[in-house]
Amino acid sequence: MSWFDTARFGLFIHWSHSSQKGLEVSWPLVGGIPPVLDCGDVPVDEYHSTAATFDPQSWDAGSLARRARDLGMQYAVLTTKHHDGYAMFHTKQSSGSQPPFSIEQSPFGRDIVREYADAMREEGIRVGFYFSLIDWHHPDYPAFTEADKPYTFGKWRQPESPQAWERYIDFMFAQVRELLTDYSQIDVIWFDGHWERTPEQWKAQELEEMVRSLQPEILINDRLPGAGDFETPEQFVPPQPLEGPWETCMTIGKLWGYDPRDTDRKSARQLIHTLCEVAGRGGNLLLNVGPMGDGSLPPAIIERLDEIERWMSANKEAVVGTQAGLEPWQFYGPSTRSGDRVYLHLLMRPYESVSVRGVHVKRLRSVRALSTGEALTFDTRTAIVDLVNPDPLGEVTIQVPEKVIDPSATVLALEFAEQPFAN
Repeated sequence: MSWFDTARFGLFIHWSHSSQKGLEVSWPLVGGIPPVLDCGDVPVDEYHSTAATFDPQSWDAGSLARRARDLGMQYAVLTTKHHDGYAMFHTKQSSGSQPPFSIEQSPFGRDIVREYADAMREEGIRVGFYFSLIDWHHPDYPAFTEADKPYTFGKWRQPESPQAWERYIDFMFAQVRELLTDYSQIDVIWFDGHWERTPEQWKAQELEEMVRSLQPEILINDRLPGAGDFETPEQFVPPQPLEGPWETCMTIGKLWGYDPRDTDRKSARQLIHTLCEVAGRGGNLLLNVGPMGDGSLPPAIIERLDEIERWMSANKEAVVGTQAGLEPWQFYGPSTRSGDRVYLHLLMRPYESVSVRGVHVKRLRSVRALSTGEALTFDTRTAIVDLVNPDPLGEVTIQVPEKVIDPSATVLALEFAEQPFAN
């Protein structure tokens, strides 16, 4: 098992120069994808113009890393380059006679990717880089123009010539090489934008080989065609556990980047429930935030993160480092397990008690409310003929007093004398 298999919680950060005007990252310059991603339609030149004024003086990588640590997050993924082609790192790659399209050319000047990577490592958080294969700014891609609107899947412009495409592929490979050689060990590379070209056009196999040669222990997501160490369902929790490693990436509002109009946000309780559901299916939740133009997080996002942090401070052991729980038990909610301990995540408020069926009842030694540590009383029941069975299957009913109920989600820890699922 790799560290990813039981990480359970990570931080996604979508950010670019467009946040200065409260615009979603990249998509407004192509008119969005109504109604799936309704983020407005901004003239292409107007969207790109804010690269010249990007100066996020409130950006504090250390503060963000400490918050991720306090939230119990095990890894983070930052948009090093989104579809708009803007590099949040110091790159030597440029398009023709133009200077590199990057943070280095902005008034801010500092290497955000380096500061992010160093800060996350300092707090013991694994480092991930998001990188879009698409580049709507590069002339050889080719760059997206007003004449290309509306954005339509399957109808993107083709390069002007094979030579132009070869130049772009060389540019793209060179930027990936910079990211994987200039920033020490990288734990995850999170590709995106694969839908606009074929695997052969992307030279996906060659790109994967280069990535693994530069960073042998890195994990690659499933959005590089033909590669993928884990799957990435987006904005939803799969109804059934996926067969291999996976993570759900999810926003707090509707959009990925900062947009003050994006006010339809999930509550902290909803996000905690999602984390419980994902962990109970054996996956990870990569929860997204979008910093504002000055580099700080919006107050409404901080409010939700504060509540998640409060809940995780008391219940982290039921999430991080766990495996999926109760199969083949019957319990009305998600559950996780670690060794001889099983955690029941009560997402609905219980009516005095909760029941679990299909349990090796004589192995159960104790039950406690995880957040308070209070021991809870429980009763067991089996068929009468099983009373003489040394290891019968039966039902456990646990009393849950009002004083241990958490307003976001209550977790019960069941301690067993030996493996609860052994035959």
